[in-house]
Amino acid sequence: MLTARSGASVAQPEMTRVFLNNVDSYASRHIAQVLSGSVAGAAVNTNSDVEAELVSNHKRTFQVVGTVSHPSAVERPHVVEQYTHLDRDELLSKLMGCDVVIYNVTQHADQVEEALWAASALHSEVEHFSGPKMFILISTIMTWACSKPADPDDLELPFTDAIFWSRRAHPNFERHIDLEKRVVKMGKTERKLFSTYVVAAGLQYGMGEQIFHYFFKKSWLGEDGIPIFGDGKNIVPMIHIHDLASVVYSVIEHQPRPYYLLAVDDSNNTMEEIVKKIASILGPGKIQKKPSEDAFLTKDLSVMEADSLLVSLHMEAAYIKKLFCFNWVCQFGLVENIEVVVQEFRQTRGLLPVRLCVLGAPAVGKTTVSKKICEYYRLHHITVKSTISDTIARLEHAVRNPDPDEGNSTQEAQEQLSMMKERLEQNRGLDEELLLNVMRDKLMTNPCNNQGYVLEDFPQTREQAKELFGGKEEDGTSQNSLTNIIPEFVLCLEATEAFLLDRVLDLPESCVQEHNYEPENFSRRLAAYKEKQSEDDMVLNYFYEHDIIPLQFEISSSDEADCLSLMQKVIDIVGQPRNYGPSSQEVKEEERRKAEERLRREAQERAEVERMEADEARDRAAHWAEWTKKLEEVRQQEEEELEATSGPMRDYLMEQVVPTLSRGLIECCRAQPQDPVDFLAEYLLKNNPF
Repeated sequence: MLTARSGASVAQPEMTRVFLNNVDSYASRHIAQVLSGSVAGAAVNTNSDVEAELVSNHKRTFQVVGTVSHPSAVERPHVVEQYTHLDRDELLSKLMGCDVVIYNVTQHADQVEEALWAASALHSEVEHFSGPKMFILISTIMTWACSKPADPDDLELPFTDAIFWSRRAHPNFERHIDLEKRVVKMGKTERKLFSTYVVAAGLQYGMGEQIFHYFFKKSWLGEDGIPIFGDGKNIVPMIHIHDLASVVYSVIEHQPRPYYLLAVDDSNNTMEEIVKKIASILGPGKIQKKPSEDAFLTKDLSVMEADSLLVSLHMEAAYIKKLFCFNWVCQFGLVENIEVVVQEFRQTRGLLPVRLCVLGAPAVGKTTVSKKICEYYRLHHITVKSTISDTIARLEHAVRNPDPDEGNSTQEAQEQLSMMKERLEQNRGLDEELLLNVMRDKLMTNPCNNQGYVLEDFPQTREQAKELFGGKEEDGTSQNSLTNIIPEFVLCLEATEAFLLDRVLDLPESCVQEHNYEPENFSRRLAAYKEKQSEDDMVLNYFYEHDIIPLQFEISSSDEADCLSLMQKVIDIVGQPRNYGPSSQEVKEEERRKAEERLRREAQERAEVERMEADEARDRAAHWAEWTKKLEEVRQQEEEELEATSGPMRDYLMEQVVPTLSRGLIECCRAQPQDPVDFLAEYLLKNNPF
């Protein structure tokens, strides 16, 4: 529980309970992390030249609770309690149980209404407070976006928090400035019991990025033409997220008299300077200016973020410098501290390069394995041949398109290009020093530093490895002190000589010529490889010396199943990819491919069912025809048997009975007796020939 400001130090309670909204969002999450790890009175010192409250020697810790925008199973050890879907009564109960209430509205506009309700609800409950409470609103410098110059005669004069009353908000941030004014007004009525502060924060960066993540991601992926919206001359007020957390911490700790504070660093960089620096450190360094309207058409930027990136304000945090003294992480901005910010970006998002070296005997399958690893981990496949080709292409481009700012670099490029072409035309290859420089330059490029690489079949000796990964610069410093390019994992593929010879014999002629695997050449290369493996200068010794244990794999088959088994072993050892994963376009392409595969499979299944049904129908027809044929044969046989059996009987009747019977029937028809049957019987009796 915090005490009201007074002229003397006041003993502090052991635990200060702090409420923070949306602790799962970018800014609130990092503020919660800083506060939960802080001890009041220990990390931040007040400026002795400023009238401020003395810090008590009695230290306290912060207990952070807060709401989350989306329920998840993610653990947040820096947050003691997390709340979701609270109604107003439940939320007010949680707020009343806290000593400090912090509402951050810099990311989500929907939090403006809730922040106003929270401040108003607490203000109406002042008489029920068990002790003093503090309300801190973290707002945005966009409430200054349309402010008139502090001095019309001096347009370079920065805006300071001393003239906050003259600020004018961007049209889309009118609700924010209204919230600021009402929060300040509420704190003036019962300041001893309910003190309020507004911290207007610049655009936040660091620790994985949020609003600037769009530029960091495109640069990390190596895309050309990182966009700058507008002319890029707009000055963007910024602050590192940890520095913003330190400002909030200092406000809680010292409760200064000014209730409106600007939280910006001392950078005052333009948008063009910021994007250029990000693009040059992480990517190819190429930028592209686009109309400011395009910012609102970019799906990775919200309207709120697009407005913020187009703001132009020269600001100075006068009160922060005057009242607080803390260790800045990036006092002079992102551009001056780009290496630190980029390292935070990589670490926080897990975008760490995967570096592998694949070695082994000729024709053992290094290229196949390297390509599969590159495909799975999205790495860059580095070979001596491709690197030399890329270097020549780069030098030719530099010669054709000289940069006037580079001085003698064009002449140096021409000399190096001529020397490389001359040696290659004479089939002499590059000398070892030049080759090592070319390979080292390749491994030090941004793509290899960002995603990583698979270096195939190089280096081949311990001395080469030493020069490549730990060469000396002109000033005597180790190359590794400049950038860590040594591989994390080394894969060594081995196979028996008989297996390698059989594999080479089975290769297509084009592949044999491409890799120079003619029998005599291959035998010579294989012998040279074995000789290097038996020497003390063996390349694997270098990795053993640097605690990199080579992973040895025995290749005994060219089957696809064995290759998949090897890849699974690599994945188990190396781990999962450390990248962004597939892009939205690649996801759609994969979904399309899967849909096509599903349709193809369903079509095959339907065709199979139709084939089976047709076979069954054909079988039924054949069975019916066979049965009908047999039935006809039986009927004909029965008729023949009946004919043979009934012949004598028919002859007997025709000779002995039918003539007399026929005459009797004729006489019966003539006489037409009343009882024809009796008449016929008497007739047959009288006229019986026997």
